[in-house]
Amino acid sequence: MMRTCKKMNILTVAVYSEADADSPFVFAADEAFCIGPAASSESYLRQDKILEIAKQTGAEGIHPGYGFLSENAGFAEKVTAAGIKFIGPSPQAIRLMGSKLDAKATVMNFGVPLVPGTEYAITDPEEGKRIATEIGYPVLIKASAGGGGKGMRLVEKADDFIELMAMAQSEARSSFGDDAVFIEKFVVEPRHIEIQVFADQHGNIVHLFERECSIQRRHQKVVEEAPSAVLTPELRQQMGEAACAVARSCNYEGAGTVEFLLDAQMKFYFLEMNTRLQVEHPVTEMITDQDLVEWQIRVARGETLPKKQEELSINGHAIELRLYAEDARNNFLPNVGLLRRYRPPMGENIRFDNGLAEGMEIPIHYDPMIGKLCVWDKSRNEAILKMIETIEGFQLSGAVTTLEFGKFVLKHPAFVSGKFDTNFVPRYFTDPAKQLDEAQTEEYNALAASLELIWDEMTEQRAQKAKTERV
Repeated sequence: MMRTCKKMNILTVAVYSEADADSPFVFAADEAFCIGPAASSESYLRQDKILEIAKQTGAEGIHPGYGFLSENAGFAEKVTAAGIKFIGPSPQAIRLMGSKLDAKATVMNFGVPLVPGTEYAITDPEEGKRIATEIGYPVLIKASAGGGGKGMRLVEKADDFIELMAMAQSEARSSFGDDAVFIEKFVVEPRHIEIQVFADQHGNIVHLFERECSIQRRHQKVVEEAPSAVLTPELRQQMGEAACAVARSCNYEGAGTVEFLLDAQMKFYFLEMNTRLQVEHPVTEMITDQDLVEWQIRVARGETLPKKQEELSINGHAIELRLYAEDARNNFLPNVGLLRRYRPPMGENIRFDNGLAEGMEIPIHYDPMIGKLCVWDKSRNEAILKMIETIEGFQLSGAVTTLEFGKFVLKHPAFVSGKFDTNFVPRYFTDPAKQLDEAQTEEYNALAASLELIWDEMTEQRAQKAKTERV
């Protein structure tokens, strides 16, 4: 975000906690202020301190990033009341889309397809059990105010419903202060496809195509790519139009992400809308050659969208690996430590959005994501090979990370073939010896042979380039 501001000749102010005093973003800002101890409740969630510093420095806008206060309607209201531009949607849109039930009720009137389920909050377990039986098992119990997989339970049979609903409510209450839940039919073999949308203050809405986000652990994304390997141009258009309808339903402004489930029959259903920039937005930037943060700032200034729908197109393929300080072989438990050696790879069409630096201790206070490793190439196969090569060139010691897990995913037959869903991790990673059926294996072998040819061509091109440079 600061890089974009610098490009646009905008001065930046950073706020940081004591735990982040040595983080790269602090030194990248024109001004930086410590707002409290490591605990987020005493620093990054202190709305009064943030607004005090914004006024003190004469800030004209606040970019909320993602996490913490990025989807807090109350904070957006306070920013606006202070005469500062909140770089994001209106408090009303944040509040509406923040409630999954209200969001479903709103988008239903705009013809957006929904997963069968309840249209209101459930608090009585017996009522919930009766409704689940009518819908048909398996079902999902989901926190109405939730996100990130919190307050969510899969129920496969009626005997387990009461206990699992109590667990979902308890987690929802502790995570969001609200134990309201609702019930949805569980979509078997679902893919998680999201559409990037943008809207300005003049009624213009566009989508910047899709991101495939089905490689997840604990309902949270780990590997993302754009575009999806399975969407046809017709389905892409339908989902794009549905996503724009969601934005239109709440008079949206700025960047938003509409998330869908895609079932095995290629039918899609609205899941939720995230009213902010996504962690994985770089893959969209790489395939569209657009700076989404610049779009956000221009929209916040009252400008029209930089591009019309017909001016946007997909170029090549991009993949992102979220680099977490987690031990994937130990149920993805956090595994922090001192980054004794930390040399991210560099090169053409490699992007690393980095949160730390060599010699730093990985903070234990926040999300264990260290950075986001992204690559772009002309095709999906070439992008897969480029990411594998990039991972192998990453020099890192001092902490266990998801680098090796990323390589496992990229080399796996199911990922290479594009035939995977949100069950990839429990299906394959917990039992890596599990094999595909005969037809899938045959298809994979053909793809592997194709990848090998591409690899040979890339190696030959590099050798020729090096020879030319020596001459």
